Amino acid sequence: MDMLLSLSPIILMFVIFYFLLIRPQQKRQKQVKQMQADLQKGNEIVTIGGFHGVVHAIDENTVVVQAGDGTKLTFDRSSIRDVKN
Repeated sequence: MDMLLSLSPIILMFVIFYFLLIRPQQKRQKQVKQMQADLQKGNEIVTIGGFHGVVHAIDENTVVVQAGDGTKLTFDRSSIRDVKN
């Protein structure tokens, strides 16, 4: 019984860390993966590096993004941070 009481603060800390840090991060990662899976041609996107453009073509692992001046750049699908639409 004494051992359980002495370990209870450590167990409580792990529970708090799980609900405040780990669980929200997992939830955010799930949302990002879903957003990247739902990409469609014509979506306005922002990459991790801050590049803004429109999706021109989509492959399984890559996305071709067209800039405002017509330049086309290829990015990994995982480098897409946000969809503006």
